[in-house]
Amino acid sequence: MCPHCRAFITTKDRVCPYCNEVVAPRQVLRDNSHTLAGGFIPHVRFTMMIILLINFGIYVATALFSMNAGHENAFIDIDGRTLVMFGAKFNFLITQGEWWRLVTAGFLHGGLMHILSNSIGLLLLGADVEETYGASRMLVIYFCSTVAGFYASALWSAAVSVGASAAVFGLLGAMIAYGLRQGQGLNLRSGYVMWAGFNLVFGVLGGGNIDNAAHIGGLAAGFGIAYLAGTESRLRSPKERLWQVASWLCILTTALCFLKMYLWFSRNTQ
Repeated sequence: MCPHCRAFITTKDRVCPYCNEVVAPRQVLRDNSHTLAGGFIPHVRFTMMIILLINFGIYVATALFSMNAGHENAFIDIDGRTLVMFGAKFNFLITQGEWWRLVTAGFLHGGLMHILSNSIGLLLLGADVEETYGASRMLVIYFCSTVAGFYASALWSAAVSVGASAAVFGLLGAMIAYGLRQGQGLNLRSGYVMWAGFNLVFGVLGGGNIDNAAHIGGLAAGFGIAYLAGTESRLRSPKERLWQVASWLCILTTALCFLKMYLWFSRNTQ
């Protein structure tokens, strides 16, 4: 569908035959990331696969640190002190000015099952969101959902919290917003709505180990940003360039947060 006149066109059209608008090919068709990874990573999931690799790399680092501290089951279950050292959400330290924990907490996981379950959610949703909204919007949704989720968690509970589930719910919120923008309404039979509802109910019934506040915060942020942002429009338009700039700001802010975490970690392990 042409983003300008909304006429139906073919996937091969690069210019709309009805209004002569330059049309951006779908994200999955124009992404040449397979050349960057030698074809090992599917291009439709390239951005999300990079995030998953970062998550697993950090998980291995936390497991090794925990094991060196004397925890034999570190690869299965990471101890709380290690998580705090690597940037977990910890209210006392956040109130001391360590705001960067609202970002770094989203890349940490408390155990093997924790990271595997979140990775499955990211892998399934990442392709849908990236193809629907484009990589730039997806990165902004991911970043803001993580921050909003752990901010809501900090307001709700003083417990240490980590995990990519706030971002998972943010991606769910984005796909629910897409359904609403397409005129489907809040379809309770939609797979995305059922997925979000089931996990929220499970979070309530699952006890204190599940951070439902982070889930709700991430869901709300992802829905709100995606609903206002909409999908990709004209190729090389100022609006699309703005989203590209926003995505790079999110990446640079994330890098800054990890730099602050590294400096804090270095000071407190000497």
